[in-house]
This record gives sequence, C-alpha cells and structure tokens, in this order.
Amino acid sequence: MSSDVRWIAVGRIVRAHGVKGEVAVLSLSQIPSRFEPGSRLFAGEDKSPVTVAGCRGHLGRLIVSFEHVRDRTQAEDLRGRYLFIPATEAPPLPEGEYWPHELVGANVVTTGGRMIGAIDEVIHAPANDVWVAKGPDGEVMIPALREVVESVDVPGRRIVVREVPGLTVPEA
Repeated sequence: MSSDVRWIAVGRIVRAHGVKGEVAVLSLSQIPSRFEPGSRLFAGEDKSPVTVAGCRGHLGRLIVSFEHVRDRTQAEDLRGRYLFIPATEAPPLPEGEYWPHELVGANVVTTGGRMIGAIDEVIHAPANDVWVAKGPDGEVMIPALREVVESVDVPGRRIVVREVPGLTVPEA
C-alpha cells in the first residue's frame, strides 16, 4: 500500500433526501456492510466523523441517515462531500486483485526494461480496469488484462507489462 494514502473514498453524498436528515449516497464501495447502522465513516476534506444510523436502497443509490443529522438543513450541508474510511480498514483482496490506492504511484516498465511511467489513475471500465500511466512518452492507457500485465509488485511499487505495439511501444 502506498505509504502516503491514508484515506479511501467509499461514497459521495449527492443530495439531501426528504426532511428528516437523510442523504442520497452514491456508493463507491463493493462492501455492502460499509453502510450498515453503526458503521463509522469520515465526511469531507476535514474528515468529520459520522456514524450511520440507517441505510436503504433507492433508485440505484443508498439513502443513508447519520446520527446527529436530524433535518434537511444539516443534510444539505453534507451535499457533495465524499465519505472516507482509513486505508487500514480496507480488507485484503484475492491474489491478483489490487485496490487503486495500491497501484497509484507505482512505476510501470516493459518486459524489455523501458520505463513507461507511474500509475496516475485507475479507471473502472465495464470490461476491465484501465491503468493510466504518465511518463516520458506522455500518457499511456494500460488495460489491466493478464495478456498485458506480466507482474505487479505492490510493496516494490513496480508493474511489468508486455510490449504491445501501439500500446506500450511507441509507433514509429
């Protein structure tokens, strides 16, 4: 895990819902229990602690109530804030899968040893994730596929990819 990553976004409050302090949340987490009553999250840039009082699904989003948020005015104050957890609370993934924060900043090289750049962003696409590396040749989008990715060394912050013409090898 990157040592400078201390927080992981697990949701974004998109709007207030109703008049009793509930908010609509776009979940960014694949862990359903993340929003169960009693769960502690941290809201916004200042990481204000909030405790989930209740949660239910509604039109592809979650309707969440927090302890101490009792009316629409308080809920409106939360609009647009991200909800975070400490990075230390992220569960381990199966072998061969990685959290985005584990990859961002890792150096990408080809099997031939040519530096492509460092992972700047992980894009979750419908078919597969795409890792965006920025380096000496500009931005390179790397599909996170076994056919392309040779190895990932999270502790060593190094990713090795096969040389693919037009993708990892500049076209002449």
